[in-house]
Order: sequence, then structure tokens, then C-alpha cells
Amino acid sequence: MNDQGAGRLDPPRALLDRKVKLACSQLWKLYGPGADHFIAAQGGRADEAKLAELQLIGAVRDVNLSVHEGEIFIVMGLSGSGKSTLVRCLSRLIEPSYGRVMLDGRDLLRASAAELIDIRRHKMSMVFQHFALLPHLTVLGNIAFPLAVQGVPRARREARARELIELVGLKGRDRYYPRELSGGQQQRVGIARSLAVEPEIWFLDEPFSALDPLIRREMQDELIRLQSVLKKTMVFITHDFDEAIRLADRIAIMKDGSVIQIATPEELVLRPATEYVAAFTRHVNRAKVMTAATLMRPVVPGAQQGGTVAAGAKIASFAAAIVADSRPFAVSDGGRIVGEVTREAVIDLLAGRDRTEGVP
Repeated sequence: MNDQGAGRLDPPRALLDRKVKLACSQLWKLYGPGADHFIAAQGGRADEAKLAELQLIGAVRDVNLSVHEGEIFIVMGLSGSGKSTLVRCLSRLIEPSYGRVMLDGRDLLRASAAELIDIRRHKMSMVFQHFALLPHLTVLGNIAFPLAVQGVPRARREARARELIELVGLKGRDRYYPRELSGGQQQRVGIARSLAVEPEIWFLDEPFSALDPLIRREMQDELIRLQSVLKKTMVFITHDFDEAIRLADRIAIMKDGSVIQIATPEELVLRPATEYVAAFTRHVNRAKVMTAATLMRPVVPGAQQGGTVAAGAKIASFAAAIVADSRPFAVSDGGRIVGEVTREAVIDLLAGRDRTEGVP
């Protein structure tokens, strides 16, 4: 049974103001004899005991989620948790056993094969862990390839490819072949190729996990930069919580095919729905996750303040400055002072004595 309801929080207001781009409801992917017929007959409801009795494997179990326009939605879990299967069901690379997948309010499971091809060519794009570049094509040729499949004239597709080469920081390497590039450069080509068709939704399945740590960090920075320019809707798979908290607007934690909790990184750290979620967040550097709004107190009348930080600013971004200053920092939200953060509160947090335990 899917227990995600208990751990599901409303999206932040900044996301609620945007339309839902992608959603699924009662989504299942079962493997085994008669799996699809069984779950349809059950109306999308089945428990672990019944699945075991029928020798059915629940790769995705009764998942309900929504992804808002321009959101980076992270799906994470241990190996075998179902995260890759879920994303492939959302894109219909794998056929779900039951449920609905809605893109802009349209059920993808009712789309014909021809309609699905058109949607994939023009609205969706995917980046995999393995770069899958075509070895006989140059950087320019690899990036232009999806447009060639669409029948875009050569001059137009190469002009678009050159724009993307510059966007991902590979200017001057358009005539290089994949074998002449580093791993990070190859992944940049993969990212650029996935953007060639100007997709509305971007699926990324552990795109950086094969890279060395320093290159991986560089590629995370690159993704953050690209998102600040492009504002894409992303569904991003990772098993690395540090990567997730750097990139995510919200995170879905999966276990045994079910979504256990959907929340912002800060909410996951402060209010884990289960011990399983708590185990994921237990060793996270809270200063990188928690915001000034969480740590602030009411402003003390007449007190002098040493600086001003945004309500959403991560503690790590101003910790050094406030520790070096004896005065509290004002917390601003939309130009209005809503509280203040003290040096002592930040030091307590950095020392592992934060006062947010039990925050409602």
C-alpha cells in the first residue's frame, strides 16, 4: 500500500502559483503473470500480501505526484527503489500497468503511437547516465541529430546546434568527436542534444553519476546556470542526497516502488515522514538546507542589525559573515523585515545543536 499521503506536504506557494505541467495518479507498474489485468480489476488498489501471493513484483506502486512548470523535481531512493521505472512510466518509455499520466492536462496513456512520437519529438527530452553519443558524428552533428530526425533543414539545425554549443560552454569544439572530449564535455554534449528540440519537460536519469566528483559538481553548477536561463520543467533522478538538495525545488523519496514523502529539502530534514526518510537526511549538513526563515526569531525592538538576508537564503550562504559579526542579521521577505537571525543560533546549528528539533 502506498503510504505517501502521510508524508506529502503542499508545494511551496512559489510553485502553487504555477500550473501543473506533469502529473500522475494511481500509477502502477507490475511485473508477473496477469499483472495488468489484476491491478485493473482491483481498481488500482493492492497490498503487499496479495502481490506476494500472486508472485507479482511492484516496481511502481500507487504513485501520485505533480510537477509544476519550471520546477526541478527530484526523484531519489536506493538502487531498486523504482525511481528509474517511475520516470520511464511518466514518459511512456515503459507502459504502466494502471493509472493516469497527465501532460498539460492530457492523459498520455490514451495517446496513440503516432501522437506519442510527436510528443516525444517536440515536448519531451531525456538525458541518461550513459552519454550515448554517436561516435561517428562530431559535437555539432550529435547536437543537431534530433533536429535531423524531425526533418529540419541542415542550415537551421546547425545554427541551433551552434547556439547550444555556446550555451553549454563548448564553443570551439563543434568539430570534435566524442572520443576527443572529457567525460564532463561529453555530458555537456548530451545535455545540449537533449535541448535541441526545445523540450517543455526534461527527464534526467542520474546524468552525473558516472562523472568524477569535481566534474560532477561542475555539471551541477552548469545545470543550475542553465535553469536560471531556460526555466525548464525537470524530473531528475539521483541517489545522492547532497546532489538533490543542491538542485531540487522538491524531492520525492521512493522505497520499494512507493513514494514515501514529497517535500522541499528543508522539510525533509526537519519533518521526515518515516524513519526511512530520516535515515536519508540524518548526516546532511543542515546549514546547506535550512533557510533564514526557519532559524529566525522576532526582531528585538531597538536592536542594531549587522546585515540583511533573504528569507529563503541558506544558512551556509551567510554563516561566515554573521559569525564574524556580533549583531543579528535582519531577514527580509519581499522587501519587508520579518525577523532576525542571531549569531548564536547559527553557531548552534553549525555545531549540531540547532534549535529546530520538533519544529511543527
